[in-house]
Amino acid sequence: MPLKEKTYALTQEFVTRFKVLNVSILCRDLLGCDISNAEGLKKAREKKLFSILCPKFVQDTAEILEKII
Repeated sequence: MPLKEKTYALTQEFVTRFKVLNVSILCRDLLGCDISNAEGLKKAREKKLFSILCPKFVQDTAEILEKII
């Protein structure tokens, strides 16, 4: 399989597995607020979403990548 196709296949595999665990790959869906604007970022910081939720997403990512690469 050419490298480009393999990269696309691995990316799709990662996204599929991550969505099974977390429903989405988008931060706004994962955090429940849109951190691309000041109001959403403020909400995420006030609710400590980065320290509460993000470690699980990083752990899930590491575990998935460990299995597929």
